[in-house]
Amino acid sequence: MSCSIFMLFLALFISSLQQSVSISAGSQRAILRAISNNQDGEKPDFGVELNATNFDTVLKDTPAPYAIVEFFAHWCPACRNYKPHYEKVARLFNGADASHPGIILMTRVDCALTINSNLCDKFSVKHYPMLLWGPPKKFVGSGWDPKQENSEIRSIENGRTADILLGWINKQLGSSYGFDDGKYENEHLQKNFSDPAQIATAIYDVEEATSTAFGIILDHKMIRSGTRASLIKFLQLLVAHHPSKRCRKGSADILVDFDNLCPSEILSVKNEEADSCSKKGALGNYQICGKEVPRGYWMYCRGSKNDTRGFSCGLWVLLHSLSIRVEDGESNMAFRTTCDFIHNFFICEECRQHFYDMCSSVSNPFKKARDYALWLWRAHNKVNERLKKDEASLGTGDPEFPKVIWPSKQLCPSCYLNPGEKSKENSKIEWNEDEVFKFLVSYYGKELVNLYKDKELQAVGGTEKIVNEELVASTNAVVVPLGAALAIAVASCAFGALACFWRSQQKNRKPRRSWN
Repeated sequence: MSCSIFMLFLALFISSLQQSVSISAGSQRAILRAISNNQDGEKPDFGVELNATNFDTVLKDTPAPYAIVEFFAHWCPACRNYKPHYEKVARLFNGADASHPGIILMTRVDCALTINSNLCDKFSVKHYPMLLWGPPKKFVGSGWDPKQENSEIRSIENGRTADILLGWINKQLGSSYGFDDGKYENEHLQKNFSDPAQIATAIYDVEEATSTAFGIILDHKMIRSGTRASLIKFLQLLVAHHPSKRCRKGSADILVDFDNLCPSEILSVKNEEADSCSKKGALGNYQICGKEVPRGYWMYCRGSKNDTRGFSCGLWVLLHSLSIRVEDGESNMAFRTTCDFIHNFFICEECRQHFYDMCSSVSNPFKKARDYALWLWRAHNKVNERLKKDEASLGTGDPEFPKVIWPSKQLCPSCYLNPGEKSKENSKIEWNEDEVFKFLVSYYGKELVNLYKDKELQAVGGTEKIVNEELVASTNAVVVPLGAALAIAVASCAFGALACFWRSQQKNRKPRRSWN
């Protein structure tokens, strides 16, 4: 008898442990992407199931400004009957095919699982189902008491049907979401181009663009004997100057192990490409910006149509953010590295060739970071001018985000010598390039990393200090294994030489994974 009881408890423990591991192993964004990829033919769940092991992690890192947490018990008949209503609403906000992604993260916690007992107690769960609403970060490391005043976490007292719940949400947000909304349709797009704070949301898009670019390289086996050095140099640039800390860390992880993962000898022997350097090989196990990226949707770079903006926009933001972070002595190295990377790894043939032609037109090396940043800005405007004509004739542009000369007068009036007028000589805009450079540094520097910081610290006036520290960290001192920052992140004229020296040292030293 005692043996049977022991076996029963053992089975329940293993089942609970397996469920915990399976949920925590997949990040929030991996879960969101998997929603639309159900392989068993079953109806997918759009509400993201959390437990005590991943609750804080998922809610802390979501870019969505709001979250709903449903506390339920799987044995509760009312909960089972309510699930289709909750799922109907969650479908609008969660998943790669959501109508309005990135606005509300809809989650659920099963309080009937022992692992979640303390978590449910912290949030004063007294009945099932119970819905709580609030900023995601407010759920992290805390709890909720219905008697607590001025709490940003609120109970949704009446959400017993899908219609009532969606109506409650619309009332809070001043929105008009409906169940018939198609993917990305009827969305409140960012149309206020005069608001410089919009770029803050692009930090997530830069991470996704970086991850997407790395995935394309692996998927198409683009690492060959002739392109290998170009990728290494670009990784060095990312380690030193990527605006996202986790992308700097992920790039450093790859760079430290690159010689072992993708040795040049294999590429030379196997017809200039090898499975070891593709997604099927060991290199495919590395996530350049962490395991939680990509997300499956865009924020700052999201178009009003499914096939506009997105990756190309995110890549441009990445390049601009790199250009304003390099030092004078490494400006030409950064220029050549960027040109070679686009030429070797950007999969759009026509775009790649146009960019290469612009790179080839530069005859003198850049000596100042300012000159490189302004060249990239002019190149971007040339691309916009060319694409604007093509899109106008073919009707392929995004009606909400037409190609324009940038920055606009509303966004940077001081960038124009004669705002609202054109030069009489050549019918072109006369720019104040000193003001343009100041704008680029602010827009792709302080504004870009603003949202990436802890909103709690920003609220108490710590924004300026945090952002300045972030810019300093990304420009001068990147913490990477075995002192790699000494070689990569030192902003000096010897950028290339130091990077080569650093990599040569790594071949003879065992990497140490120590990140604080």
